[in-house]
Amino acid sequence: MSKGAQRRLAAIVAADVAGYSRLMGADEEGTLAVLKGHRREHIDPKIAEHNGRIVKTTGDGILLEFASVLDAARCCLDVQRGMAERNADIPAERRMLFRVGINLGDIIIDGEDIHGDGVNVAARLEALCEPGGIAVSGNVHEQVQDRLDGQFVECGSHEVKNIVRPVKVWRWSPENSGMEGQPKVTAPASTLHDGPSIAVLPFDNMSGDAEQEYFADGISEDIITDLSKVSGLLVIARNSSFAYKGQNPDIRKVCRELSVRHVLEGSVRKSGRRVRITAQLIDGSNGGHLWAERYDRDLEDIFTVQDEVTREIVQALKLALTDRERRRRDARGRVDPVAYDHFLRARNCVYRFTAEAMRQARDELDQAIARDAALATAYAMLAIVHCVEHANAWNGAGADHLDRALDLVNKALATDPDEPQAYYALALTKMWQRELDEAAKAAERAIELDPSFAGVYTALGTILDFAGQHEAAVEKLRRALLLDPRYDTALQFIGRAQFSLRQYDEAEASLKRRLALSPKSDMSRVFLAAIYGHTGRHEEARRLWKEIMQINPDFSIDRVRRVLPYRDAACFDHFEAGLTAAGLPI
Repeated sequence: MSKGAQRRLAAIVAADVAGYSRLMGADEEGTLAVLKGHRREHIDPKIAEHNGRIVKTTGDGILLEFASVLDAARCCLDVQRGMAERNADIPAERRMLFRVGINLGDIIIDGEDIHGDGVNVAARLEALCEPGGIAVSGNVHEQVQDRLDGQFVECGSHEVKNIVRPVKVWRWSPENSGMEGQPKVTAPASTLHDGPSIAVLPFDNMSGDAEQEYFADGISEDIITDLSKVSGLLVIARNSSFAYKGQNPDIRKVCRELSVRHVLEGSVRKSGRRVRITAQLIDGSNGGHLWAERYDRDLEDIFTVQDEVTREIVQALKLALTDRERRRRDARGRVDPVAYDHFLRARNCVYRFTAEAMRQARDELDQAIARDAALATAYAMLAIVHCVEHANAWNGAGADHLDRALDLVNKALATDPDEPQAYYALALTKMWQRELDEAAKAAERAIELDPSFAGVYTALGTILDFAGQHEAAVEKLRRALLLDPRYDTALQFIGRAQFSLRQYDEAEASLKRRLALSPKSDMSRVFLAAIYGHTGRHEEARRLWKEIMQINPDFSIDRVRRVLPYRDAACFDHFEAGLTAAGLPI
């Protein structure tokens, strides 16, 4: 940026029409006429009334700037309420509903245009908004609360790529405001899950050595894994609970954001071959402690400690272990500390999700297995690493990677026939080998053994999508999001399945939400481009293609065709037809 660039603080509004593709597909000229009518008769006059400036319009989208955040919020409420009245006598399938995002932030002035993080966040809030509603950032809500007659509901914090801190989101909807006859919106994130539910926050590393961070994280994740195997207890996945790592959050806030009733937090101190673990179970409704304990043990007894923590939580929450769950815990013995350490280091590498990290993970797992040939989870994880390398064409992966993965799965199951990770690895292996029925059976077995295993629900949803069972796929993927609310990749998979169902509006909304949370996704963009191709929005499709080439110059539709194991080639043909219709160079 040049030294002469101008900046200012402003309220930014980003809005677009929900379901625009469907409306245009049904009646292109009529839809354009209706949109222009709403703009001329209602929206533009409200913008002027509240001292707003139209920065630019892009098809069904509009970007506004206000000097006052209160003016921006009042304008948007007036617009949305007015739109509800204008839509009242129109059939639901023909209503024009806007999604609106409002942010208060620093902007860069570029002639009549504006740029910067303030604008980007507003656009991502719009993508997270429900049709007919308004989504605002936390700083907007702080400025306007108690100064508006509209009720905003807190919906948690959302990670936004290239923005340092998570963005807190508040939503207003016609339903929350008691306006009758409006589209039903998704329940806010603060709605608690039915029945017992828990999130395990990353345990603090009290070893005085930052290099031991992986060990504290590993203990936390093992406890998550142990708890997730308890039937009747919903356990939030690591990906979402670890979003609070390095923070000191209010537990009641965590429970609202993750929609759980309880939180487990604690600390780990490792010294030589000894480990001290403290754990506290907290009631999210009042922040009160339900149970707390400290364990000083040898590292060989780490599984015993994890079992005791699980049993204490089960007792505190008045749950009951099944006979199978009790037998499985009783059968766990001591662990080789060196092998366990290699395993934890490997798992830490896997989460970095790069080719180099996968190489490091393989090395650590090879050492773990050499030290303890009975560590079933090490075989399973090594099989998963081979599948990841195959899917991403990393480290020279070829067909032999999947053969090796299958060998490792068989070793894991021979060691422990009830290891959920092994069935998860089997599901992935069979999926990439295009044996989708066997893959689905393996995933279902993993869920039987580990009912809160979010990754398996994602895998099963993906498998069902490739098998042509798209509606069932969406159901499983939504379950994955329930268990792992911050796993935005599931939104991409949901959008892909909805695309195959020809539910273009729903698919567009899912993919836009994914891009709001993960702006660098090439696959979300390419499926969105295919939607635009099928619905006549060819210029938007071409814009997305240019962005894809900037993000990933090596992106190849031919490789996507080779990798995605659709049972019915017509599914991929439908995808490719959308790109072809938009004139994209596939």
